[in-house]
Amino acid sequence: MLTGKQRSYLKKLSNKMSPIFQVGKGGMTENVLKQFNDALDARELIKTSVLKNSLLNAKEACELIADKTGAEIVSVIGNKFVLYRVSRIKKVIAIPKK
Repeated sequence: MLTGKQRSYLKKLSNKMSPIFQVGKGGMTENVLKQFNDALDARELIKTSVLKNSLLNAKEACELIADKTGAEIVSVIGNKFVLYRVSRIKKVIAIPKK
């Protein structure tokens, strides 16, 4: 579970990032969830946008993906959200201690 300090640090890092995924009207398939898992293992911190034609809003999509991938929700703002999960392969981001 992330502390407020850790979440704030990760939000700062994500401000410089561009979304690497777009959630659209296709919804969440097993293939899409696998891509999120792979991205979280490679990067640990990912930003995603939700298209206007999506059946899910940003909060719903974020909560669903976080639940299915075991990721932590960093932020949901507008149509974008940020997720964090410690990589199972190689630690990439050193976040402040609690």
